[in-house]
This record gives sequence, structure tokens and C-alpha cells, in this order.
Amino acid sequence: MAAFDQIEAFRNLQLKLRDRWKTSEFFDNSEADILIIPSLSIDQREIRKVEGFEHYEERLLFSLIRLRNPRTRLIYVTSIPLHPSIIDYYLQLLPGIPFSHARNRLLLFSTYDSALKPLSQKILERPRLLARIRQALRLDKAFMVCYNSTFWEAELSLQLDIPLYAAAPDLQIWGTKSGSRQIFSESNVPHPDGSDRMWDALDLAEAAANLWERQPSLQRMVVKLNEGISGEGNALLDLRPLQDIAPGQASHSQRVTAISDRFSTMRFQASQETWANFASRIPELGAIVEAYVEGDIKRSPSVQGRITPVGEVEILSTHDQILGGPDGQIYLGCKFPADASYRVELQQLGLKVGKKLAEKGALERFGVDFVAVDQGNNQWDIQTIEINLRKGGTTHPFMTLKLLTNGRYDLSTGLFYSQQGRPKYYIATDNLQKDRYRGLLPNDLMDIIAHHRLHFDSGTETGTVFHLMGCLSQFGKLGLTSIGDSPQHAEDIYHKVVKVLDEETSDKNQNNWLFCDYPFPNG
Repeated sequence: MAAFDQIEAFRNLQLKLRDRWKTSEFFDNSEADILIIPSLSIDQREIRKVEGFEHYEERLLFSLIRLRNPRTRLIYVTSIPLHPSIIDYYLQLLPGIPFSHARNRLLLFSTYDSALKPLSQKILERPRLLARIRQALRLDKAFMVCYNSTFWEAELSLQLDIPLYAAAPDLQIWGTKSGSRQIFSESNVPHPDGSDRMWDALDLAEAAANLWERQPSLQRMVVKLNEGISGEGNALLDLRPLQDIAPGQASHSQRVTAISDRFSTMRFQASQETWANFASRIPELGAIVEAYVEGDIKRSPSVQGRITPVGEVEILSTHDQILGGPDGQIYLGCKFPADASYRVELQQLGLKVGKKLAEKGALERFGVDFVAVDQGNNQWDIQTIEINLRKGGTTHPFMTLKLLTNGRYDLSTGLFYSQQGRPKYYIATDNLQKDRYRGLLPNDLMDIIAHHRLHFDSGTETGTVFHLMGCLSQFGKLGLTSIGDSPQHAEDIYHKVVKVLDEETSDKNQNNWLFCDYPFPNG
């Protein structure tokens, strides 16, 4: 099928979402079959910069909480099989639903293929698996959910004859660095000065020189691969050592040459990145250059929204992101909600961006990242930075809270209230990582959770929900969402988890586990 015809067929199939999408959001006892395809269908060389990415298909396992609707069936597909205790862990979270009832409505498939390619592509390469998935679905009640939407997911949607609840693949450009800048310009929201997408290093140096000439006081610039992930595709270009060729001190051509030479000394945010590799990606992905936002007190908030199949734009949440890396550009985690001094403004800016995306035909999740600089007197200068037209690092913690509590987000306050009327707060991360955690199996984590009562308590609606458990053994990496009744309460719960894990993986306690008196059966 030609690309244009494929997109048209895909969009026609998506029209069926208007009657089906609400079953994924509300526990209204409607019948639905939800197919979860957590394929990381993004540039595979870039995703390799994220340690443990092989297990990031687990990040959509919060979807299993949808099984609290007794008439929902869920089909979850992964590249490699999920550990049974991980599945059991999520199903035990369901309030008021017998474990066996939920398990009977969950169907797991795997491609048994750990190759470096998107899961959706692996499924399409296995027609027998594709046929089994299709046979398991009630086609008149089914829809598909994914991490991000590309032509692989569109083809899978067409092959299965069920609609995909995500933006069409040809709209993914609006989630790139250059596409984001265009949306910000058209939405009339504040954003740093920068360039269009460039396809070679010399043009990028030209764009950087032009930017410096427009802003002679600029101290630093950010160079971004157009499809970088979690800040791992960013580099920081320091202009301060180049003052002898600053605007007014040298010619334009001298500036371009000096910047071009300086690219190799940039500080890359990904730990193993080099200029040789970075430069080789520019002709493939494109790159932009952007003014770096300076500030003594600076934060990185974000807003999340949704565009429904009927075209409505909704704001779902705000967060203050926790960033790391050499220059604080790599996503590590988040706190919910964002600071009260600017969360309402974030919602207003997010709504503008969402409406522009809706005009373009986008659908489902979008996130907008910002930089906020303290101006004093509780005033913040807020600049929009990037759009994520997919599920991001803030999606699974918020959806975990929403699905566990069946609560609501209040736009007037920017707070989330459980059904019991209590405001809820959390701190979440994908990157609790320590060498001492390596070797912990999922079952070991379950032992620790049970022994120290670290689990989420559905009665108090507080505690910790774990994810990325498959990363633990090889990478010593774990994800978690700690939910409390205040920001401090959430942090206290989080720090207790870290303290317990550190104690349990000390040399003393590691050795003690070897001699636990487990009741093995005779014989």
C-alpha cells in the first residue's frame, strides 16, 4: 500500500475511536479490548544511549490497572517475556477485583526477539503471531495503544483492523525539536531564539553564528539532534572562550569557522557521546541550535495534555522535572504537581500548544517542556522548549495515580484529588540506579517490598508503585512512583525506599539472604 493510501486508511480506521476511547479513561463497565504495544519506535541508535532501554517496554504496564474495570480485556505484547512476578505485582494492586478474575482477562504475547529493532516491526515480521493477536481481539470493541506512533504502528493497526489511539505517523514531525519550534511560533508562546533544522555541520555552524549575531550577549547555545530522547541528544556549546570572534570583534565567516572548530569540544549530555558520532547523525536526523536559557535559580517544569478523538484539548497534569547529566538536561524523574507559583500559567501555555496541535490533526498525548527562571518576588520567566508527541516519562506515574485512585485533576488549583477528596502528590523516577542493586531479581525486590511494607496501600492511597523491575538485575536500575498526602510526605516515602534498598544490598544483608530458611518441598 502506498504511503498516502496507508495514511488515509489509517485515519478512516481511527474514526471508530469516537465510540471506544472513553473506555480507556473511565471505569464505566463498558466492554473493551485494549491492545498495548509498548514499542519504542524511535531511532534505535539514539535509544541505545538510555541504559536498560531493553526493558522500557515495561513502562506501559500501568495499563494493567485498567483491568479494575471487570469488562475490560487487555492484550500486552513485548519483545521478550515478562517475569511472572512483575505481572502478579501489578494485578495485586487492583482494588476490589479478585486476582484470578483480572488474570483471566489479561493475555500476554512475546516475540522472543531481543534484536535492536522496534517491537511493532518484530510483530509484523511474524504473521502467525499477528494472526493469534487478531484472533484474540473482539474487533468491534478493540483499539490499540502505543508508546509512539510511526508507520510501523500504522501498518500494525491496519493489519489487525483496529484503530490506534495516537497521532498519525505523518504528524510526528510536530514532536521533533524543529517541529516543536514551529508550533511554538504559530501558537505565539514564548520560546528561546534558535534555528530551523540543519542537515550538515557547516550549515549548523552558520545557524549558530547567525543566532549569536542576533543575540551578541549570548553565553551558551544548545545543539540538539532533531530526534534526541530525554536530553541524551543534546550538547552544550560554550561561547565564552570565543570572545575574540564575538559579534563586532570579527567577521561573520571567521565566526562560522571558529564555531565549526569548536563543535568537537562541546559538552555532550550522553555519557558516551563523541563529536564524530554526533556529527554522523546530523545528515540522518537533522539538528538545531538554540539559545541556552541562563539563570541562577532555574527549573524545568512540564505540562501534559490530551487531544480526544472528538478534537477536545484537555490539560492532564503539570510536573517539575528532575534533571541530571553534565548540564541538567537529561530527564531523571519528576515531582507532581509543578510549583504553585507557575502551574496555572503552564496550563494556559499548554492549552495554546494543544489547540495548535489539534488544528494539525494530532491526537492523544502531548507534553510540553519548559525552562522557568526565577525573576524574584515570586515571578518566573517561562520559556517553552520542546514538545513530546508521545507518552513520556511523566505519563506512567500520573496514570498510575489516576488509575489507582480513580480521582480527578482540578484545573483551578492544578491539584489531583482522590475519590476521598484528598489532594495527592508524588515523586517519580525511571533512574534509581546504583551498582549495588545489580543482581537483584524481581523476586528479590518482591521480598524486600513485602518485608518492609513498601507497597502502595489502597486504603490510605499512599505508598510506592514500582516499575522497570526487569532492569534491576543487569543494570541496577529501577523506576518508582512514591505517592503521599503532601509533597514532603511523598519525598519521605521515596527516601525510605532508597534507604531500605541500600540497606538490603549492603554486604552484610546480601550475605544474610544466602542463608534464609526457605521451606523447600521434600525430595
